[in-house]
Amino acid sequence: MGRREDTELDRELAVLPPELRWREWMRRIEAVLFASSAPVAREDLARVVGQGASIDLLIEDLAVDLEGRPYEVAQVGKAWMLRTRAAYAPAIRAAADVDSQALNLSDYDLAVLAAIAYHQPVSRDGLKDIFGKEISRDLIGRLAERDLIGTGPREPRRGAPYTFVTTEAFLAAFGMESLRDLPDPEQLDDAGLAGPSGATEG
Repeated sequence: MGRREDTELDRELAVLPPELRWREWMRRIEAVLFASSAPVAREDLARVVGQGASIDLLIEDLAVDLEGRPYEVAQVGKAWMLRTRAAYAPAIRAAADVDSQALNLSDYDLAVLAAIAYHQPVSRDGLKDIFGKEISRDLIGRLAERDLIGTGPREPRRGAPYTFVTTEAFLAAFGMESLRDLPDPEQLDDAGLAGPSGATEG
């Protein structure tokens, strides 16, 4: 989202009665979330409502207001977005061109991404220890290009390489609010994503 302040925006809406003011703030938040291609942080939402208005309460009321609609408010880290409800995914795939939005990652890419998610911050050397072989810069580049991973802190030793961490875009892509929503390792094992056995790098 752009950071430009709109000085013409009446944030306080003092001329409206309290109930209508609250509803207009809710609609503004909905409009911002609808227009944004990425989760929107609290400080950005605060720019369209009155000073001191509770973003959390406005989001809660908006979520109730959207019950029965095909989309919902989802929290991603410390930000929010509008997300289509899972029940409508087959209809969207049948009627809309969503191929350009697909992550288009191989099983091996996903396995490396899962390893980063569970072991972050982790370096390429750390990933090599997990997978038993070097993880290519191209693979790391594919994950970074899709904004699924970012650069983490350097390991605490001189000349240490950078580490990698997941991003808010990672949470949004997999429908998670935080890393606490990651499946436990047994679930990954059942899905065949727990380890590199049998996987080949594409």
